[in-house]
Amino acid sequence: MRLCFPGTKLKEHRQDGFFALSNGARIWVGGLDDKERVEKILGLEFVSIFLNEASQIPYGSALIAFTRLAQSVPGLAQRAYVDLNPTSKAHWTNLLFGDKRDPISMQPLTDPQNYARAFLNPPDNAANLSAQFLESLANLPERQRKRFFEGIYVDELDGALWSYELIDANRCEPGDILEEKRAAVVVALDPSGAAGRDDLGADEIGLVVAARGMDGDCYILADLSCRDAPAVWGRRAVVAFHEYRADCIVAESNFGGEMVRATIQAADPNVPVRLVTASRGKAVRAEPISVRYAPRQVHHAGRFGKLEDQLCAFTSAGYGGSGSPDHADAAIWALTYLFDLGGGTGIIEFYRREVDATYRG
Repeated sequence: MRLCFPGTKLKEHRQDGFFALSNGARIWVGGLDDKERVEKILGLEFVSIFLNEASQIPYGSALIAFTRLAQSVPGLAQRAYVDLNPTSKAHWTNLLFGDKRDPISMQPLTDPQNYARAFLNPPDNAANLSAQFLESLANLPERQRKRFFEGIYVDELDGALWSYELIDANRCEPGDILEEKRAAVVVALDPSGAAGRDDLGADEIGLVVAARGMDGDCYILADLSCRDAPAVWGRRAVVAFHEYRADCIVAESNFGGEMVRATIQAADPNVPVRLVTASRGKAVRAEPISVRYAPRQVHHAGRFGKLEDQLCAFTSAGYGGSGSPDHADAAIWALTYLFDLGGGTGIIEFYRREVDATYRG
């Protein structure tokens, strides 16, 4: 403020989280890194919003902030500004400002003219940076160079367990795995604490249908993930169970335990439910499934945009996407069950079983 507006005085209100200007305007400072902090901005209205380092902000939290862009001030346009170092092409900022698609529905925006972006890279700012610093950025490994020097979104993360090319190579049509060709079918659930479809700060409920074919391969048949109240997703899972003539519903028990079983059986008490426990990290559970894609043992019967984006954001070090990999988690539980990998025991156990099977053969 001293540099750009030397005659302007600010009064700090640290406890309340804002600075006051002499004309009555306020500059609020807050965070969007957890649900409690996001909810603190509800009830406030702004004419300008600036989201800093948006690569670390889930889209649900950003949406809440955008709804607060409601203040009307004569002579000022209501605008939101977002900045970040570009990350994966699947990130919501690229989908929204680059592809002009809604990051949730993946449909084209109805008002694309309201979204624009610009790139400012280190070479553009060379007058204010040292030659040594620019050289160090130019010499970074390729993926980091693209992000921090060229400033462009990349296709996938370092060490990704999946790639779009690999998934696409294994893709098939829904008609390729007809009901009579299915040896087993499962509906998999990855529950969340969402209270309803308007609870945008909560993760979605992962809901994926998969089958094992008579050929031994596995097929993703549908991604029915949603953000809704327990009674709604419970009925949704039961409808999918009957529609696809599934053998059971597999659900992660870590979030709600027996509540998950009760929610499903409230919709239909005769549906068999198998609860699985996530005793290992997400990446450890994902690895044994990812290695099944290379020998073409897993096929996507159709296109599942958000699910595939989340898979491609998995690395051996963890999940590198924004928010929670809810769609991917459900798919991993389904495939783990169908391949009988024992509840996600990891890549070492997977190879041990492969070796045992080879020797038995």
